[in-house]
Amino acid sequence: MSNTSPPRRGRGRPPKIARAPEGTRAMLVRAGVGLLTEKGFSSTCVDDVLNATGISKGSFYYCFSSKEDFGHVLIDSYATYFNTKLDLWLKDAAAPPLQRLLNFMHDARAGMIRYNFRRGCLIGNLGQEIDTLPDSFRNMLLTILEGWEQRVTDCLLAACGPHPSTTQKQACTRLSRYFWIGWEGAVLRARMEQTPEALDLYATFYLAQAAVELGIRPPAIPRVSPAPPVPAKTVQAAT
Repeated sequence: MSNTSPPRRGRGRPPKIARAPEGTRAMLVRAGVGLLTEKGFSSTCVDDVLNATGISKGSFYYCFSSKEDFGHVLIDSYATYFNTKLDLWLKDAAAPPLQRLLNFMHDARAGMIRYNFRRGCLIGNLGQEIDTLPDSFRNMLLTILEGWEQRVTDCLLAACGPHPSTTQKQACTRLSRYFWIGWEGAVLRARMEQTPEALDLYATFYLAQAAVELGIRPPAIPRVSPAPPVPAKTVQAAT
């Protein structure tokens, strides 16, 4: 009778399983995004990513030519994920425009609490270490921030009716820029203090100011912000 049992491997050796390059790349990107939201680019080395995934250095350099190349992919991956999240909240036609912004802030607040304030905004984190980053990162980060500002501008314009005036358009552009400058600072302060107080304070003052400039009523802000109901579409985690 022939022996059909599988060949025995050495004691203590893990089985050799071929991992598709696409799967390897996705694992590395997922781990890299998580590390960069916690530690930043300069403090994260390739070995940190390898230790988090169990992937070999050879496989890493098969997928990415350098740490800088890896960083480009992480920034792009995070931006794609975050753009989808912003669109989910800011284009929610079931909510008034300022309520959409508040719902986004509530969702981000809940995410920071879920990760015990260890994780912030990857783009904001990289902006804080811009002087030590490769020069190629600067334009990428600015382009992403400009895209986020445009999304907030479009959301605010929806509060101005079908034919906003030039003054209203200018106000919405200014308010969108102000939103991201202040929000990134609030996220940083919340991480430092490990409480959501800075996020809540910023939300209250920003929405009040925006309502005054746009001539509308601000949304009611509960003392303890609950998680907002998620719109019909869902957002996939960054990979």
